[in-house]
Amino acid sequence: MHPIASAVYRLALALWVGGMSVFSFLVTPSIFRSQSPESAGKIVGAIFPVYFRFCLGAAVVALVARAAAGMAFSGARQLAGTALLVLSLTILSYHTYVLAPRMAEVRETIDSRETVPEEDLARREFSRLHGVSMTLNLVVIAAGTVLLLGYETLRKQ
Repeated sequence: MHPIASAVYRLALALWVGGMSVFSFLVTPSIFRSQSPESAGKIVGAIFPVYFRFCLGAAVVALVARAAAGMAFSGARQLAGTALLVLSLTILSYHTYVLAPRMAEVRETIDSRETVPEEDLARREFSRLHGVSMTLNLVVIAAGTVLLLGYETLRKQ
């Protein structure tokens, strides 16, 4: 295992999982508690493009470093970890370039949560997309956590 590539891999995973976790579980709820729903939505909406690209970039660095460290294809566990990382990259790419822009597009058609009824088609579509977004976000956080824990397990062997 190449020590520098291994360190870069661990750092990229930590930034990816840590960044997603802090934003998802601390920053976003704090913004929604301290701002009106409209303001909070605008703030989080402005942060999302940067957030998703950061996560995507960290995952790409992790994949490259994993390969450079010799941890990508050398056994069944390593191959499974690489597949999990590729799956996460696929989800992050979809989130970044398809889902998030679609959510922003739908959100623009909704004047206000306070004035638009819950039965409104655009509001229902946004809620559906938001649910998909949250689920995918949790899947990627879980995958990154498994990769972090898996690295520690491999290192101890």
